[in-house]
Amino acid sequence: MGNEYVYPASLKTMDGTKWGYINEKGEFEIQPDFCYALDFQKNGLATAEKAGKYGSIDRCGNVIIPFKFESTIDFSESRAAVVFEGGFHVINEQGDLLTKRPFNYISMFQEGRAMFSDIDTYGNFRYGYLNKDGDVAIELQFESATDFKDGLAVVKMADNHFALIDRMGNVVSRYNYYFVGNYGEGMLSFRTGPQEKFGYIDLKGNVIIQPRFSTAQSFESGRAVVNEADDIQNKYGLIDRAGRYIIEPIYNDVITLGENRVAVGKAIDRSKPYIGSLYAIANWKGELITEFIYDHISQFDQGIASSSQANKAFFIDRSGNRARGLPVVIGADSVALINRLVRAMKNTRIAYFDRKGKIVWRQNTIIPLTNRYRVLEKKYEPNKDFLVFYPHVDGIKNQKAEVNVNEKLKQLSNVKEIDPTEQLEYTYTGDFNVSFFKKHLLVIELFGYEYYFGAAHGMPMKTYVNLNMISGRFYELGDLFKKDSHYIARLSSIIEEMIETDRQYDYVFPGAYQGITENQPFYVDENALYIYFFPYEIGPYAAGFPTFKIPFSEIIEIIDTKGEFWLSFN
Repeated sequence: MGNEYVYPASLKTMDGTKWGYINEKGEFEIQPDFCYALDFQKNGLATAEKAGKYGSIDRCGNVIIPFKFESTIDFSESRAAVVFEGGFHVINEQGDLLTKRPFNYISMFQEGRAMFSDIDTYGNFRYGYLNKDGDVAIELQFESATDFKDGLAVVKMADNHFALIDRMGNVVSRYNYYFVGNYGEGMLSFRTGPQEKFGYIDLKGNVIIQPRFSTAQSFESGRAVVNEADDIQNKYGLIDRAGRYIIEPIYNDVITLGENRVAVGKAIDRSKPYIGSLYAIANWKGELITEFIYDHISQFDQGIASSSQANKAFFIDRSGNRARGLPVVIGADSVALINRLVRAMKNTRIAYFDRKGKIVWRQNTIIPLTNRYRVLEKKYEPNKDFLVFYPHVDGIKNQKAEVNVNEKLKQLSNVKEIDPTEQLEYTYTGDFNVSFFKKHLLVIELFGYEYYFGAAHGMPMKTYVNLNMISGRFYELGDLFKKDSHYIARLSSIIEEMIETDRQYDYVFPGAYQGITENQPFYVDENALYIYFFPYEIGPYAAGFPTFKIPFSEIIEIIDTKGEFWLSFN
């Protein structure tokens, strides 16, 4: 089994969604013991997650790099940049820390150098470069920097002063412009001021294409994507090295796909271009070779690309025709050729097919709890931009109670009436996990993500339900505690002390925490109570849902140990 390719696959369990690795027959070769798992990399290692920490395993499931890092482990040039104890480090393929101290940020290695950022000795935020031993190769000194490409990197020395440096940090050329960047094929984009247009210069600083673009991407294979728009109405086109248009600047989107192919997008709604595009494929001469029929087209790889169109995903060749010998997957957002299997994605759902379209693996839709109780996965997809996977509980003796429970679960999962034909202003995806089950208590995490087109980011949502499977009762926080126990004040005080003494809560906005409320969101497991807050409530968006774990042993004297809630799982 050690040399056989294995594929990450997920399984819904009473302990949440678990990941392992299957073979080509859909059998687990590496058991689903992980919270998350990624594909195997070229070096034979795969990143997996356990209890919020990342490590790497080999194809036999042996742990090669311990589960101790706070970020995924993506290797480049046999090195990976990882987060450990809050700072960035470089590790080798054995997981050894090569850096002698943490840094603010480290990029992936390119050409033996990794860009890093930190505070310099003068208190300024600057960039430099590390070598593969994790040592500083080029000192912190630049106001901005880019990865190395063809032995060169673009750096900002000071205002209106950019430079091209080699791998030793020697300056090859200097440029006195407001911005210089997007290096490719001996050309750089530049602009003379913050409100000015972009043009292109050569490596010596000679202007090759006069400034006339609102955005100007790097050249590849003699072509560059540019935009001439002055407002939200995009005018993307494709130019050659002389600045001549190969594809006229009239499109909502232009994306190079590799292998001399381009995706050209027309706005779904011209008055709201940020909603997205329908795409056609053009060749390197700018000739359209398909109609505008695709919702999405991936990069070409060995003559094949993945595309999606009207609730189905399939492969196309460089002519835009359906690729022979590969399946169409109905209901999928995207497909990818992974070794000998086809992987289909529907939101977070993974399925695998053989090349004839026969299903090899699909995530389960029934989560057995006991012989009597189970949770079924239901799907609600009234519109292409609205999808909810929601739970349906089965086995509650009182049928009327079960109907009421499932109706409430639908409402809490944001299942609501949506016009199938309407172009929504946003996308919404909802899902769930069983996070705890013991005796008669079922705890389900309901989560969703709402993103308004054009926004900087979406808004995550999360609700936990703590459900008695005999009575169908949804518990509230107060149900756990004795009458007149003043639990709100006690819990508020414990959390306040955690914020003041535990460094992991340094992100909490000063003065934002004012204690908990009577209907404070919470959930439980076997040993602890968890109190959580929503993004922006007491901390920044990046902090997610600030959560405070309070072991029952710390508050047992105020818990109603003879009450229905406590006895439902004790």
